[in-house]
Amino acid sequence: MFIVMRRAYDWVLSWAETPYGAIALAVLSFAEASFFPIPPDVLLIALCISVREKAMWYAGVCAVASLFGGILGYLIGWGFWGATDQFFYTYVFSEAKFAAVQAYYQQYDFWIVFIAAFTPIPYKVFTIAAGVFHEKVGLDVLVAASALGRTARFLLVAALIRVFGAKVKHFLEKNFELATLVFFAMAVAGVAAIKFLK
Repeated sequence: MFIVMRRAYDWVLSWAETPYGAIALAVLSFAEASFFPIPPDVLLIALCISVREKAMWYAGVCAVASLFGGILGYLIGWGFWGATDQFFYTYVFSEAKFAAVQAYYQQYDFWIVFIAAFTPIPYKVFTIAAGVFHEKVGLDVLVAASALGRTARFLLVAALIRVFGAKVKHFLEKNFELATLVFFAMAVAGVAAIKFLK
């Protein structure tokens, strides 16, 4: 698993060394919110380090693109779920995970989306599920919760870069396996936070 993740990390990071870094960040953020498995934080960190005075601007690009990607995820769930569900169950997330999200949506909507938008929980699961369960979760709820959660998350990353600079990137590269485990632990903590809401 670590080898695959490391290759994906290196590929995403390589875009920071091209003139298309900001465009790649927008595309990655958009795709990750609806179907792509790699979070945009890695590229955001690299870009913020390369041009630290643009850190907040990069965070804004990331947040806006991710929001629109979330809307795409919602539309997939709302209009195309019957034709695409097997693809997502096979390649993007498990049927069990999707069923768990459905259970959460029975009681909560805004806070579930916000937690998914702010934490490393797979955000795409929640954007698509929101569309599938659109009678419970309106598009307005998804947009509001996503705008708040995604903006807060990416601004926090940019702020950390402004404070710590290249130390963050160096830590990730030197301790990639540990960072991956921490990332996973944060995802578990996010799930626990959702359960706490019950």
